[in-house]
Amino acid sequence: MRTSKLFLSSIFVCFLTACATTDDTKSVEGNAANVYLQLGVRYLNLNKLEIAKENLQHAIRLDSKNAQAFNALAFLDEKLNKIDDARLHYQTAITLTPDDLGIKNNYGRFLCEQGETENGMALLTAATTDGLNERPWLAMTNLGRCYMQLAKYQEAETYFTQALQLNQNYSPALLEMQKVNYHQGNFSAARVYLNRYAQVSEHTPESLLIAAQIEGATGNAGMAKHYQTLILTKFPLSAEAKRFKLNK
Repeated sequence: MRTSKLFLSSIFVCFLTACATTDDTKSVEGNAANVYLQLGVRYLNLNKLEIAKENLQHAIRLDSKNAQAFNALAFLDEKLNKIDDARLHYQTAITLTPDDLGIKNNYGRFLCEQGETENGMALLTAATTDGLNERPWLAMTNLGRCYMQLAKYQEAETYFTQALQLNQNYSPALLEMQKVNYHQGNFSAARVYLNRYAQVSEHTPESLLIAAQIEGATGNAGMAKHYQTLILTKFPLSAEAKRFKLNK
């Protein structure tokens, strides 16, 4: 092959050089796209959504096949309540990399939250049963959430339990176990999971609300009031705080 190249015409050599330059440019653009992707995800985690969006969109302009950028942008769209845009970006992401377990998990969760539980569960089940999935507890927890939406609490509890068997300190599953036990009237078990959750994670408005509900259901009005006060003081703009304000 190297010998034959010696006999190439100068025009063809120039063509090969141009191709190499194009390939190098694509490689550089791909690397730059990943840098913007990482910046976008970082700003997304900081809840700086406009800056995150700018970086993610720039990543896609540099690399229109960057599935992770579409995946992150879809999650950002959810936070902005742009559901149609989120759906489109998730669909693009999973079309680009149909076997990506992280995208299956995110898109499956999204579909369940939009009431498309059958399609959502199919994606999440595929993610939980994939032998290459190094973090199956993520999809298991989301699958349990799907069942929670259908008020199928025993099925939901099964998946939350499986998730915690694999990762006993996974705070989203601990939070869901509080909810599912509360809905089933198992208040003592709900409090156990509340305590476990508090040991591994900072409280959120959602976790404080379920804590207040658990304590209220067991007749512990003082602790219920305590959690309610925490919501109102630490998260005054949250939906949970507004809920308490309306009930005054």
